[in-house]
Amino acid sequence: MEFLSYFGEVFTPISMLLLIGGTVGGLILGATPGLSPTMAVALLIPFTFHLQPVHGLILLGAAYTSTVAGGAVSAILLKIPGAPANIATTLDGHAMAVRGQGARALQLAFLSSLVGGVFGVLLLIFLTPLLAQWALAFGPSHLFWLAILGVTVIGSLDSDSVVKGLLSGSIGMWLATIGYDDMQGVQRFIFHDALGGGVNIIAALIGLFAIPQVLTMFAKGWQDYGVESIEVQRHPLSAAVHEVFSRTRALTIGTLSGSIIGLIPGVGGQIAGLVAYDQAKKFSPEKDKFGTGHSEGVIAAESANNAMVGPSLVPLLTLSIPGSPTAAVLLGGLLIHGIFPGTDLFDNHPEVAWPFINSMLIGQILMCAFGIYIASFAARIAQVPQSIMAAAVLGLAVFGSYSVQQSMGDVYVMMALGTMMYFLERFGYSAAPLVLGLILGPIAESNFIQGSLIATAGNGQFQYFFSGALNLLLIAVVVVSIGYSAMMEIRNRRVAA
Repeated sequence: MEFLSYFGEVFTPISMLLLIGGTVGGLILGATPGLSPTMAVALLIPFTFHLQPVHGLILLGAAYTSTVAGGAVSAILLKIPGAPANIATTLDGHAMAVRGQGARALQLAFLSSLVGGVFGVLLLIFLTPLLAQWALAFGPSHLFWLAILGVTVIGSLDSDSVVKGLLSGSIGMWLATIGYDDMQGVQRFIFHDALGGGVNIIAALIGLFAIPQVLTMFAKGWQDYGVESIEVQRHPLSAAVHEVFSRTRALTIGTLSGSIIGLIPGVGGQIAGLVAYDQAKKFSPEKDKFGTGHSEGVIAAESANNAMVGPSLVPLLTLSIPGSPTAAVLLGGLLIHGIFPGTDLFDNHPEVAWPFINSMLIGQILMCAFGIYIASFAARIAQVPQSIMAAAVLGLAVFGSYSVQQSMGDVYVMMALGTMMYFLERFGYSAAPLVLGLILGPIAESNFIQGSLIATAGNGQFQYFFSGALNLLLIAVVVVSIGYSAMMEIRNRRVAA
């Protein structure tokens, strides 16, 4: 209970000012397409140079927490995920916004983020030593099978068929190979200068989700969209609270999935929302409603991507191993102030570590309060004539893609991938599996190569990848996931016939 003695530091005027500023700023940055949580935290690091270490970390932690949740705003209202962690939110959240239920979707998103975020931070507080040892058990072979498990999730995310879902994911994994091979130092599929650094995930994310939507608007004509207006429905907060806690299955699946995935070093939270969404869909008796504006989809996805925030810091604070890209930037913030994370961090610098963690707990509450306050105002975006919305989304897409690396090459890649996705959607393919393949491709490839090198010095690749309780458990889950997706598709086709 040592953390309780440091709670007072969070409520000092300077700490609360930084906490509120980081939370509001994070919500704004998170809602801006192209500004991921990693970039948001990186942009704020220079502002911490003249602050005390504890105050600097409070600012960065508040921004990290609220940026992940803030990405739901653009995901729901514009169908542009603010970050990879918000991909699954678009699947049902935007469908709700199109029906005039944007305020309801945003309320559900922020309330779910609060529940998942608080649970994740409590895990960080009470189970840090135990969880750190568990996270350390994951080696290259386990991370490889975990990535393959994520690929099998792809099949059930696609609405048309498992085959199309897996094919979309395969295209994404191929796109992930473009650029320089970090392990062997060779060029792969670089047929244009814009591809020299590979396909940037943020540019791809914006292009695959935003550009097909813009082209669809333009294809239907300016005149039709100019007169279209969506009635924004009011939704009381008490009803949203009741709905979130009545969907205990989706809330529990999202929170646990995000906590477990956030803990594993190197995986991060990009796939937490998608895995939670997939599992919530599989266990729900209302599977057919997913993808049409079902509240369970939003609750599972948003509780998962915020639940991963706390656990992703466990390996950072105890083992100096960042659990996510944003945690790696936070590591830089610690080192700048001369603080070296490790097993003795809580012994040598408790006055920094505990107020930082406590501030993340309070930050979750502030994030939810501010997010719900802006929900009804932000939802009015749905009333903007969609001819104007198309131009605005296109402008945001170009700005977001360019701002990542200040490169027009990323804008070209964004436009090319978006145009390709527009035609793929005409044939029943989905953007979510493709993006997931793009994210998981490097994880699967790098860990397979590392595992192969380790296996060469041991008993061979088969023994390394197909032995051990954790490997066998992951393989079994992969097989069950594929079999279940195929079985459900066959059953649905028989029912439809």
